[in-house]
Amino acid sequence: MSMRHPAAGALARCRRANLHNSAMSESHSEELLAQVAALPALPGVYRYFDAQGALLYVGKALHLKRRVSSYFQKNHGGTRIGHMVSKIARLETTVVRSEAEALLLENNLIKSLQPKYNILFRDDKSYPYLKITGLAAKDGVSEVPAQAFARLAYYRGAVDKSHRYFGPYPSGWAVKETILLLQKVFRLRTCEDTVFANRTRPCLLYQIKRCTAPCVGLISGPAYAQDVAHAQALLRGETQDLLKELEARMMAHSERLEFEQAAELRNQITALARVLHQQSIETVSDKDVDILAVKVQGGRACVNLAMVRGGRHLGDRAYFPVHIEDAQALFQPEADGAEAGQGDAADAGPGHSDSESEGAEGLDRAGHPALPAPAIEARVLEAFIAQHYLGVPVPPVLVASAPVSKALLDALSAQQGVRINLVQQPREQRRAWLEMAQKNADLQLARLLAEEGSQQARTRALAQALDLPQDDLDSLTIECFDISHTAGEATQASCVVFHHHKMQASEYRRFNIDGITGGDDYAAMRQVLQRRYSKVAEAQREAGGIDFGAAAPDAAGTASASPKGQARLPDLVLVDGGVGQVAVAREVFVQLGLDVSRIVGVEKGEGRKVGLEELVFADGREKVYLGADSAALMLVAQIRDEAHRFAITGMRAARAKVRVGGGQLQEIAGIGPKKRARLLQRFGGVRGVAAASVEDLMTVEGISHALAQEVYRALR
Repeated sequence: MSMRHPAAGALARCRRANLHNSAMSESHSEELLAQVAALPALPGVYRYFDAQGALLYVGKALHLKRRVSSYFQKNHGGTRIGHMVSKIARLETTVVRSEAEALLLENNLIKSLQPKYNILFRDDKSYPYLKITGLAAKDGVSEVPAQAFARLAYYRGAVDKSHRYFGPYPSGWAVKETILLLQKVFRLRTCEDTVFANRTRPCLLYQIKRCTAPCVGLISGPAYAQDVAHAQALLRGETQDLLKELEARMMAHSERLEFEQAAELRNQITALARVLHQQSIETVSDKDVDILAVKVQGGRACVNLAMVRGGRHLGDRAYFPVHIEDAQALFQPEADGAEAGQGDAADAGPGHSDSESEGAEGLDRAGHPALPAPAIEARVLEAFIAQHYLGVPVPPVLVASAPVSKALLDALSAQQGVRINLVQQPREQRRAWLEMAQKNADLQLARLLAEEGSQQARTRALAQALDLPQDDLDSLTIECFDISHTAGEATQASCVVFHHHKMQASEYRRFNIDGITGGDDYAAMRQVLQRRYSKVAEAQREAGGIDFGAAAPDAAGTASASPKGQARLPDLVLVDGGVGQVAVAREVFVQLGLDVSRIVGVEKGEGRKVGLEELVFADGREKVYLGADSAALMLVAQIRDEAHRFAITGMRAARAKVRVGGGQLQEIAGIGPKKRARLLQRFGGVRGVAAASVEDLMTVEGISHALAQEVYRALR
């Protein structure tokens, strides 16, 4: 057997390193390569930026220098990862103390910055809660009746310590079902405090046995407080203890020959048992569990989250991440050479969010076979857990359909201060929950793929009908305008945006229209178009007439979208109106020097019947009737209706603000948002506040005698 001199191996490694470095120098600046070479051998987070400053990718590493340099030490070819690496113009890093800190920082940055090549989940953070007003110590004993008799309420927003919150729930429907359940069993009030304070006789809810009428004194404070405590016990999952307590109280009343009280408790036990049966509440040891099932198909993924709170299965919610294909490419194992093969298993563990490093022969440093990269399902699930639970409380048990790295669970446990356990192969009831979540994930993903296929067909049909370019339908951008007002007052214009085959709610705009004759829709349309596209026209003149609506090719030769915030002209401008509105739009575009061929009006048909609309063009083309069954007309109608809805809701909100008149309270020193809301809620509006006496104003929480006098004087 021949022996190889150590110097020969060192020389070979040096040659390979020189080749790698030469390949790197061809596409990346010396400054960037020097920055990579100077990185420390410490844990941290790295961020890649392109030449325009757009964030490409966020990753974490146990060994920053080894991880980052692995991206630049090989030729990735025309792959997605090679495409990303070719765009890297700038690098930023943050050194942290541990892998857990790096993981949390990584996902915070992913969630806030939304890089293009990371798996992203859109989280509106709007989970609903069930709220029981007031504090438990004030139940039945507070001097303020509305605080003594706690109220059940649906709530969305930030929680505080002045009330009791249960949840979060996966949907508003789950909250409302739970409130109905508590009304049936414990007959707690749901009315507003203003209604409660002004009742003189029981309402309909008392007649149908959904409320005990505390507003008119038909139940004592201590008795009502006991019902509230029982409702809280049910929400916490203490159903067996609650049933035993009610049964013991019923037997005690029977022994004392208090048969009426015993009958009330019997009816309550019966109602509770019936509700438990109907709602399929499982009396298992698990009180708070989240069940997560992931499904990947057709380049799309779905994570179905089912929630169990208090032993009750509350329902589920489906999430659909973006950038799956790009992230999947980055997660593929890299067949690096000897230099990249120095990345040990500690730096590329099974739960890492980056691509795992392997030796040239698929062996690790010790010569053992390298572990395969985790499946894309596991990557998607890890990304969801890391991003979702950054702002949402984590239950102590997670039941998942795919494995999750120990580092991620340890980071979540450190963040929550409670040990988080994950069960991948559950049994008994947990298994039934997971099977339901998996079935729902399959159904939701199938529905999404079907809807996307239908929406893409609509986009293609519209492009064909209007002779629009069809080479890149994903980037086809449509903006639609509508005007809304109430008898000429509170005029608002809406602008909705459609691209990538769906409505883009984050890009919607509302315009308050001023300085026109009330009811003049033509003047309103002229003003909104001038305000919207004057910046586009100015940008075009500065850029020599470049059309920002078209995607410019990047260094790799592929089309890329314009940078965020840059003025761009959409491919199509829809106007909700006929010949008159189109003429106004044409006048504005001619004045601004823009292409009038992009303007299309949606003229209502005979009798304003749906399906009879005609398209009116600003460039002189004849009207076009697409047909009632046309997929193109369906898309146009969808966009127009969304613009109308957006305008109507904005107009109504502005009108309600004027009607309530909360702005008068804003001008009073010492009246902040919370106190203003309490005053308006207590007295039903600013008129009620103005009519209230100083003594009445002092009954509102946080309103002192001096402040009540100030409010009284300011509104007189």
